[in-house]
Amino acid sequence: MKIVISSGHAKYVRGAAGPLPWGLDEVNEARRVVEQVATNLRAMGVETVTYHDDVSSTQSENLTRIVDFHNAQGSHDFDISIHFNAYEVTTTTARGCEVLYVSSSGMELADEIVDKVCDASGLINRGPKKRTDLKFLNATDEVSALVEVCFVDAKPDCDLYRKEFDIICEAIASGIAGDDVAPEPGPEPPAGVLFHAEGTCSWFGGPDDMGVSASEGLAFIYDYDEAPYLFLPRQPSGTSGLARRLDPSVFYIACRWDYDRTPKTMLRDSGGMALVTAKKTGISRLAHPADWGPHEEQTGRAADLSPGLMENLDVTTDDEVEVIYPYEAA
Repeated sequence: MKIVISSGHAKYVRGAAGPLPWGLDEVNEARRVVEQVATNLRAMGVETVTYHDDVSSTQSENLTRIVDFHNAQGSHDFDISIHFNAYEVTTTTARGCEVLYVSSSGMELADEIVDKVCDASGLINRGPKKRTDLKFLNATDEVSALVEVCFVDAKPDCDLYRKEFDIICEAIASGIAGDDVAPEPGPEPPAGVLFHAEGTCSWFGGPDDMGVSASEGLAFIYDYDEAPYLFLPRQPSGTSGLARRLDPSVFYIACRWDYDRTPKTMLRDSGGMALVTAKKTGISRLAHPADWGPHEEQTGRAADLSPGLMENLDVTTDDEVEVIYPYEAA
């Protein structure tokens, strides 16, 4: 097997850049990812050729140079381009990983890469997406995919990318080579946690949650500015409450907290996270406390989760989860 992989844009034709001090620089990070993925592929026994454009001065020259390099490498299996995404409009937030393709074979490759990256790292899965307007996909000779690792101007993406850089690169390599990444063992629950619950779950929050009124608030967060990372940048039309303004893609959770042990101020202000583990998949993710619930104790549910967290844990309503709070890594 032989792979040709290059970084998007060029030394003198810069790509996207997030805001300082936490944003990512697309060109710099794409080069890091390319080299680490290449290292991982070679460790799997895959012949791998890398390329970074240090010469071009225009976008047209850059695209031509990259495509020409790929096509000059003789017969090989896949052409891969590494990029990072950015918001297209200032009023819309976006997060997660997506992989672009143009052919049916490319779709299979793109689907394999994006699923492995998101399953391993916790990045939101934006899926494989067909694009017919990109020169890299149209002009390279072999089956191709363009990886948009994450958003350079979404702070949760940037934080998660930095934390999970190694496993993201391992997953990209695994998706290309068709090998499985060994799952990371779930963390052991720490002793002496303040809150612990086990039971079934459901979802809540965001513009599509018709189970709450348009004006319904949250139990211990009273204003957008108290936890802006939890919310959509604009109040959804026809609503006034924070429950419907929650960003469904953010990992948040509601439990029947014991306020004597975990006061409202702790849940809101400490920055502590809850560790949520799906019993059927074994996947664990950290989530922000956002509300008190589920309110219907007769259902036996232990927690309500954000739609994004449900998807990432690969659970549906009434699947079982375990929650510990606060979680601190050993």
